[in-house]
Amino acid sequence: QVRLVESGGGSVQAGGSLRLSCAASGYTYSPNCMGWFRQSPGKEREGVAAIYTGGDTEPYYYDSVKGRFTISQDNATNTVYLQMNSLKPEDTAMYYCAAEVGYGGHLACTRGFVSTKFRYWAQGTQVTVSS
Repeated sequence: QVRLVESGGGSVQAGGSLRLSCAASGYTYSPNCMGWFRQSPGKEREGVAAIYTGGDTEPYYYDSVKGRFTISQDNATNTVYLQMNSLKPEDTAMYYCAAEVGYGGHLACTRGFVSTKFRYWAQGTQVTVSS
C-alpha cells in the first residue's frame, strides 16, 4: 500500500501561483511514478504532469500546462510538488495526486499517462482560479 497526502490547493486570481504537495508513505516499495490529474464537473479526469524516477525520462506535461506548471520530487521525503504559475480560470478543478510502483510505475509514466494505470490516489485538493 501507498498512502498519499495532498496539500496546497486554494483560490487565486488569474495570473497567480499555487504549489501543490503530495507526500507518500506507508509503502514497501517506493513509488517510481508520481503525478497529478485534475477533474472539473462534467469533464473526464485528465493527466496534468508526471515524474518518473526509475530511469532517464523527461517529466510529462499536458499540453495546456507546458511552460506554466513544473513537477518536481524530493526523493529524500518521497514528496512530489506541482508548481503552478500563470494560472488561468480553465485550470480550475479538483487536483489529485497519484502514484505507482515497480513495473506498473514504469508503464504508468512511460507508456501513456492515464488514470487507469494508477492504483494509489490522494484525497484531492480544490484549485479555483478566478478571472
